[in-house]
Amino acid sequence: MPWDIWLIFLVLGVIVPWRGRMRLRQLLAKPRVEPAERLSLYASTIVFQWFAVAVVRWRAWVHGFGAAELGLIVPEGLRLAVIAVFGAVFLTVLQWFNLRRVGLLAMASRGQLQALAERILPRAPRETVVFLALAVTAGLCEEFLYRGFAMAVFTRAGLPGWATVAVSSGLFGLAHLYQGRSGLISSMILGVLFGVVRIAYGSLVPVMAWHAAVDVAAGLAGPRYLIRSTAVSDATV
Repeated sequence: MPWDIWLIFLVLGVIVPWRGRMRLRQLLAKPRVEPAERLSLYASTIVFQWFAVAVVRWRAWVHGFGAAELGLIVPEGLRLAVIAVFGAVFLTVLQWFNLRRVGLLAMASRGQLQALAERILPRAPRETVVFLALAVTAGLCEEFLYRGFAMAVFTRAGLPGWATVAVSSGLFGLAHLYQGRSGLISSMILGVLFGVVRIAYGSLVPVMAWHAAVDVAAGLAGPRYLIRSTAVSDATV
């Protein structure tokens, strides 16, 4: 592979996970995170992801990767739209009830997810709006990077389908390592599902919608079941 492609994978596989871990450590070291800090975190992540997509799309174009190779097509309009919508609804409900289940657990059983929720999830309408913009950005940008570009490169390099799914899912999991072991594992599982669907339909449209739906649900259900339950617990002590 050309040097710039290797450099992109170095960023995705090493720099992005390291950056996420470092930022999380900084947040966890604080007794509380102010609204302005959360807004800054959301905005900077949005800018970083779109910048990464712009650079990667440019280098992909230079090396002759077409829209079809990258999954940037809609080959079956209505059918694909139905799959995208129903999958998004299903994953939204699944994520919602999972966070509700976690919110019913004792505080000590929630682990790092609770600490993460208290520091990065939105607590006010203005924060929620920006967080939802971040959720949509993640759905579009991360799917292009991991299921579009990465899988296209691995396929062109001669890897079989199962290997392209496995390796891209591993990179995707590492990008979410800041969420702890559970975040790594759940992201890899989602990555496998998304990778299989991307191969099956040759398009990123369904998985972009599904990814965004999962993150939107986290931004709406997380504060409801994790942050509010914390406030109630604090008030009853």
